[in-house]
Amino acid sequence: MAAYASILFSMILVNNFVLVKFLGICPFLGVSKKFDSAVGMGCAVTLVMVLAIAVTWPIMQLLVAWNLEYLQTIAFILVIATLVQLLEMAIKKFLPPLHASLGVYLPLITTNCAVLGVAILTIDEGYTYPEALVAGLGAGLGFLLAMVLFSGVRRRVEEAEPPEVFRGMPITLISAAIVAMSFMGFAGVVDHLFGM
Repeated sequence: MAAYASILFSMILVNNFVLVKFLGICPFLGVSKKFDSAVGMGCAVTLVMVLAIAVTWPIMQLLVAWNLEYLQTIAFILVIATLVQLLEMAIKKFLPPLHASLGVYLPLITTNCAVLGVAILTIDEGYTYPEALVAGLGAGLGFLLAMVLFSGVRRRVEEAEPPEVFRGMPITLISAAIVAMSFMGFAGVVDHLFGM
């Protein structure tokens, strides 16, 4: 159980795909202005990550068995694209306000390199199927945490009225860098906490 907890918290805090690996920056910067949109995008990406791992891990085992490992990226992208399309249709039907607030960023989950990155990482790290699912959940929760934290930071920065030259993207990028640096403080904590 400690191994699963270590994987989960490592993916959330130490190996956060947005703030440490810098994958998935487009929706991170584009949708984090409003709290509701940030939570919606974070939940959608988390769901897609877990479902993508659930489908791509067994597919990779088949590709290895058939000596077709070179098709990994293509197969993973097809799976992720299908999952995102199904998710977009479900959100459009059942949560129209969320669909409208996410806008173009929802279909862009298909090309979100964080989703593809976690799918490939679980294979490269040699995770078992349950470990891969936990890693996918942790990566998704880490993405959600980054989105929620950054939406709060952006709201505070906008209320602070920065100098004119910093308004817009410059202060957003500076704020993102400071939030990313804060996550560097978690390095080593997970290993010591779980005795790994």
